[in-house]
Amino acid sequence: MVTNLVVEFARRPGLAVDLVLLRDDSRHLRDLPANVNVVRLGVRHSGLSLAAIARYLRRARPDAMLVAKDRAGRAALLARKLAGVRVPIYIRLGTTLSEAMKDKSGLVRWLRYQPMRRLYPLADGVVAVSRGVADDTLAITGLAAERVRVIRNPVITPDIHAKAAEPLDHPWFRPGQPPVVLGMGRLTRQKDFPTLIRAFAKVHGERPARLVILGEGRDRTALAGLAESLGIAEAVAMPGFMANPYPWLARASLFVLSSAWEGSPNALTEALALGVPAVSTACPSGPDEILADGRYGVLVPVGDVDALAAAILRTLAQPLPAEVLRAAVAEYNSTTSADAYLAMMGLTTG
Repeated sequence: MVTNLVVEFARRPGLAVDLVLLRDDSRHLRDLPANVNVVRLGVRHSGLSLAAIARYLRRARPDAMLVAKDRAGRAALLARKLAGVRVPIYIRLGTTLSEAMKDKSGLVRWLRYQPMRRLYPLADGVVAVSRGVADDTLAITGLAAERVRVIRNPVITPDIHAKAAEPLDHPWFRPGQPPVVLGMGRLTRQKDFPTLIRAFAKVHGERPARLVILGEGRDRTALAGLAESLGIAEAVAMPGFMANPYPWLARASLFVLSSAWEGSPNALTEALALGVPAVSTACPSGPDEILADGRYGVLVPVGDVDALAAAILRTLAQPLPAEVLRAAVAEYNSTTSADAYLAMMGLTTG
């Protein structure tokens, strides 16, 4: 999402864009326009970045700094004080932090939340990617409601349909094959793919179907073992990370989000933008907002295998029209999102 914003900002005449990196190993960096100035800080953790960020702020004196994620945002606020410069700093939050911290000890939560309560009042603005993330942030930080603004993610880019139209040579997507259910995301606890695999096993027992999960992560071996133990290994494929997942998504019969928590799930938004029916858990936060409380796709409780299986079967049998789904996510257009960020930061282009 940061890359999508940077691309949009770089298109604007009169706006110079620096992308300041703690880490530079993202595959998404290959998509940057040539006129984006990439600044590598030479550190890999926000806790070690204060001096490097301070040097950048003193040298570059940007008109505004937009920081993705909490720890980097707090580091930028401390670095600004160290640098002794007045650069407006805005923090963008993309996940429901209290859910991610739910299984942590009280001490660990306090150590994470207390710096936010102390430092966030110093920010010039805080952006949440969904209403749920905004409410969570307000509860954690104690900020006044007007200090946290919801701006939808820049998910729908001008080239998404062209990327989706690229060839896909996979036998499961050839004409006459059973429907493909698709999940997408990091293979980690947050995405709760075990629930999806168990639900799919029930679906597979009712009708021919196949499951594709795009993504990579530490749970790959466990997920493959689960599919094997359920007797559905031949109907489940995990091709790994795809730099361009859209040909897979656009050709799927159904997208399923099985997450335990989110902020504003981009894959769910992308599915609807491509006219693909979707089913999702009603996890905090975002799916209820994207699917309009079930109007544009069935919402089921987190971890409920039976409910998810029933929703998949129901949606495969009675999918919503593609044009209805596309219209539902119009506000997630990357140009609209970039305009909102620039307006918030008081940056005008012409």
